[in-house]
Amino acid sequence: MSFNTTTSPFLLTGFPGMDKAHHWISFPLLVVYISILLGNGTILFLIRDDHNLHEPMYYFLAMLAAADLGVTLTTMPTVLGVLWLNHRKIGRAACFFQAYLIHTLSIVESGVLLAMAYDRFVAICHPLRYTSILTNTRVMKIGMGVLTRASLSIMPIIIRLHWFPYCRHHVLSHAFCLHQDIIKLACANITFNHLYPVVLIFATVLLDFFIISFSYILILKTVMGLVSGEERAKALNTCVSHIGCILVFYVTVVGLTLIHRFGRHVPHVVHITMSYIYFLFPPFMNPVIYSIKTQQIQRGIIRLFSLPRTRA
Repeated sequence: MSFNTTTSPFLLTGFPGMDKAHHWISFPLLVVYISILLGNGTILFLIRDDHNLHEPMYYFLAMLAAADLGVTLTTMPTVLGVLWLNHRKIGRAACFFQAYLIHTLSIVESGVLLAMAYDRFVAICHPLRYTSILTNTRVMKIGMGVLTRASLSIMPIIIRLHWFPYCRHHVLSHAFCLHQDIIKLACANITFNHLYPVVLIFATVLLDFFIISFSYILILKTVMGLVSGEERAKALNTCVSHIGCILVFYVTVVGLTLIHRFGRHVPHVVHITMSYIYFLFPPFMNPVIYSIKTQQIQRGIIRLFSLPRTRA
């Protein structure tokens, strides 16, 4: 039996076999969701409001927070709709657009982490030229380049999704739309959509990681050349937050990739859980990392939530 390939919506899935527990599962996800909104929203507000944070390092941090907010706002409404209201239907166009945003923002996050590594490289290896190299105009161009690279590179596989016939069952395996999930339902030659994402991952996320790693080798070489131990510690301390965000992002990427590629015999609920960790853990942790390790952000948060003293 074939489905109407024009009008049939896709059906989202929660946690298979755990339908009765969906309401309970939704509560911790809601807490994480609200924490992500508050944490990244606070970072954006502080950077916009505090002129002391109008520096390249914090502009890149604002880009990271915006990407984290974007991917969370893209995925969580449909997730909570499934878990709370059992609202499983999603139109084809809406599903494709959601998949486009999710994958685009993932590549944006990788690009922003690379831009932040460049910022740390210039600050430590060429401190006297920092302000002349990372001008506001150049920071804006880097941000636009990161966004353009991500949005254009994802477009070919998403456009092809509109042309595929979907004559199999229309049930997706997650509560949000992913490209690799959708193409499993297509009744067509999907070789390009299988191979292109692999090439894209190597050309973007993995390449970004290798460039970041190389930049830190140069940074470490420069730091080790400093005479004062205090200067070495101070220089490395400015990189701690960024390194923490790198580890959070790329460890989850590797974990999700290994599960998808080699976890065929792993229970499906593990695949779903890893997907949630991938999309929620970095946006949740990034504001925490920067709040703990960056004094300017700490002071801004204290100032933001401190009640004004009233005169007696």
